[in-house]
Amino acid sequence: MTTVENTSKGGLGAWLKTDTPTSRFHARCISIWNAWADLSGNFLAMVGLAIIIALILMAIFAPWLATANPNIQHLGDRLQPPGWQGHLLGTDELGRDIWSRIVFGARVTLYIVGLVAVTAPVFGLIIGAVAGTIGGWTDRLLMRLTDIFLAFPRLILALAFVAALGPGIVNAVLAIALTAWPPYARVARAETLTVRRSDYIAAARLQGASTLRIIIGHIMPMCVSSLIIRVTLDMAGIILTAAGLGFLGLGAQPPLAEWGAMISTGRQYLLSHWWVATIPGLAILTVSLGFNLLGDGLRDVLDPRGNRQ
Repeated sequence: MTTVENTSKGGLGAWLKTDTPTSRFHARCISIWNAWADLSGNFLAMVGLAIIIALILMAIFAPWLATANPNIQHLGDRLQPPGWQGHLLGTDELGRDIWSRIVFGARVTLYIVGLVAVTAPVFGLIIGAVAGTIGGWTDRLLMRLTDIFLAFPRLILALAFVAALGPGIVNAVLAIALTAWPPYARVARAETLTVRRSDYIAAARLQGASTLRIIIGHIMPMCVSSLIIRVTLDMAGIILTAAGLGFLGLGAQPPLAEWGAMISTGRQYLLSHWWVATIPGLAILTVSLGFNLLGDGLRDVLDPRGNRQ
């Protein structure tokens, strides 16, 4: 019986819940469905996913969600408290609407998170897979380089790179990516050492597969699940690092709305006008919490050793 016949006879639910997949694609769909079923049963993970989806939607629909231009100054309305009649979350020291700046700041946060997520893990995966597969002096050289980067606190090393490259959001992203890859390299190397002597790797070598093909086609896919977990859990630290650079004036430059820079300019009003610095701080806290909750849920679902609670 074909896949189409199975789907039409028992429905999509039955097709996804069967214990006898009819193809590799069918088996992969069943695996994804089971992972989603496990993840959706975790309430805290769903809360984290909802926060991240809200961040993405806020960034996409920022022009429609914002109630004012985030960069236009209205000195006559400076330091207005939050309220339903005027500004929802108040105004800052230059009279700019804080809600609008929070909404557009979501774009900056998502931009930083997205670029770091597609650069640092990929670079770390390549380094770790190559080191673990080839071994010998290549492994020692790459791992000692990784240890050098791990020896410095991430924020301090990022500050050094930004100081050398110059302030700006692009340089901040580059600095964070350059300091974020070593943990992924370590994870990838550990996974590679676990699977490189497996029977299917030996079979691939006997069939004449090159080392490059083994790394790309067999080793790297086995490391992806562990890297996804690590990336999700590291997003909170990346957001805090970006906010720290913005707080020090080395990240996004004025008048661009960025949550760390908003805290920096509002800290002098913390005692008299608490909302100026507190609200962007709560935004950073909420998004960081969302990534941590989702990361914990993904760790339970994607644990390669099956140690689920």
